Amino acid sequence: MQINLPEVLAEVTAAFERYEQALTSNDVAVLDALFWRSPHTLRYGATENLYGHEAIAGFRAARPAHGLARQLLRTVITTYGTDCATANVEFRRSGSDRTGRQSQTWLRTPEGWRVVAAHVSLLAPPAA
Repeated sequence: MQINLPEVLAEVTAAFERYEQALTSNDVAVLDALFWRSPHTLRYGATENLYGHEAIAGFRAARPAHGLARQLLRTVITTYGTDCATANVEFRRSGSDRTGRQSQTWLRTPEGWRVVAAHVSLLAPPAA
């Protein structure tokens, strides 16, 4: 298996950047499009566990559209062969001192690169 083939890494990086832009601008249509339309897709959020594309889309439609700006502290995208990749980031929301973590598994589908599994969590606040 080849890791980080340049052309595959470029494709996944572009898909991830499109996702990040949609996330921080609350472009729900793009977010929904970038998640695999399958009952097998899952997203574990900071406060919710979502199983299936319908549940994820429902969450996004109901989520407040404020406080979405964030700074990416570290991004690691790794491709495995030509059809699978992971994207992992550490981030900090504007006005917060907590570090968040996001991991995504991306799969090449007939429709293009799609997130098939995602996880978001927050580290405990720093000790005072």
